[in-house]
Amino acid sequence: MRLNINLATNPYQDARRFWMLWGSTLALVGILTLALLAITVTGWLNARRDRQRIADLKAQIALRDNERARAQAFLNLPANRSTRDRSQFLNDLIVRKAFSWTKVFEELERVMPPRLHVVSIHPQMNGDNELQLKMVVAGDSREKALDLVKKMEDSKHFRETYIAQEQQQTGATPGDSVTFDIIASYIPDTARSAP
Repeated sequence: MRLNINLATNPYQDARRFWMLWGSTLALVGILTLALLAITVTGWLNARRDRQRIADLKAQIALRDNERARAQAFLNLPANRSTRDRSQFLNDLIVRKAFSWTKVFEELERVMPPRLHVVSIHPQMNGDNELQLKMVVAGDSREKALDLVKKMEDSKHFRETYIAQEQQQTGATPGDSVTFDIIASYIPDTARSAP
């Protein structure tokens, strides 16, 4: 028996090696596809749960808003206005009583950068019924004021801190060439410890 094999026109191919290489690659891609599909389905189910939770929370917020509107309408009745005004006055006093000059200055001392000092500080209630500090600080550079704002934001007692105004001082005390008006919401210890 004579075999006529011409390797020039029909080169030898190792089909087993080819299928082992590409078969394992195909299996790996299939496993990766299944894993990505499982992650996608899990993410979709979690997002569905989150959307349902958000819808429930929005419904609760709407219910609370309606309840608040009814209570506000009741308090706005002419017979209840004096009670409402007195209650508001007492609540404002309680919030102002929570303001501790000692605690504020301790916290400011902790966050105050060198060569920057407080010129004045004025606490007041803002529109959201939160205690807000309006401070004037003086120093020799804008970077120190920006550092103070960053440190106040990182503090647990201040939030929404920003520089409202910056002024160059001519003929000022040496080292006080720039003043900054800084506004921040103050969070007393009692507000943080409340449930």
